[in-house]
Amino acid sequence: MAARPALRIATWNINSVRRRVTLLAALAEEGAPDVVCLQETKVIDDLFPREAAAAAGYPYIALNGMKNYNGVAILSRVPFRTIENMEWCARRDARHVAVEIDGGGTMGTFELHNFYVPAGGDEPDPEINVKFAHKLQFLTEIANWFTARKRPENRFVMAGDLNVAPLETDVWSHTALLKVVSHTPVEVEHMDRLARSHDWVDAVRHFIPPEQKLYSWWSYRARDWSESNRGRRLDHLWVTPAMKGALAGASVLRDARDWPAPSDHVPVMIDLKG
Repeated sequence: MAARPALRIATWNINSVRRRVTLLAALAEEGAPDVVCLQETKVIDDLFPREAAAAAGYPYIALNGMKNYNGVAILSRVPFRTIENMEWCARRDARHVAVEIDGGGTMGTFELHNFYVPAGGDEPDPEINVKFAHKLQFLTEIANWFTARKRPENRFVMAGDLNVAPLETDVWSHTALLKVVSHTPVEVEHMDRLARSHDWVDAVRHFIPPEQKLYSWWSYRARDWSESNRGRRLDHLWVTPAMKGALAGASVLRDARDWPAPSDHVPVMIDLKG
């Protein structure tokens, strides 16, 4: 039997799925992902636009939503074996959904974890900013959880808006952003600890060299986001070492930032070999 074609996984902070539901079809047409991990869906599960997702080619849906804030979803062309919602930091704030997928062929079964890490507010000091303290606690808890589960044979993919730009080339100016939430040393340290929790492979930087500037988010405040290009790479796709051999490609759909009424994030995608 021939090997299954590459399975493409996208992660995208859509910034309100009902407001931008027509962009799901645009993503399906231009990016052609088989699986889409969404963050900031901002809708309870009962009101999620299932029909529009199915019309875009995604009949299988895993949800963990809430009213007006946060929310994550996984949309797929292939069925899920299992679905699990998890909550962190003793809160029910809809920031994690996980599924098990059979990729077929030699790819086999793997777990896909979709996270929306707290943004952290404006002041990078956990002593005076509870939002920043929450962000650091969240990163610590999921790092501890993956460390406890660490096994060489684990086949995991982590996707999501992790809200940290860890490399100097993940931001438009390393110097200017050292004291700005998303690129501070303490956040990068927590991100590094998460990366070590299961020896995660940064699947995008596996193909796009760390020396190359790369962004997935541009502020709405910029008059011309493309010309100023003051971006940050906040959206990530990682795989465990057991999945590294399945990596076949990565891309950032930069043009999505110019779609009608766009999100301030763009889809990031990886391909897995089957």
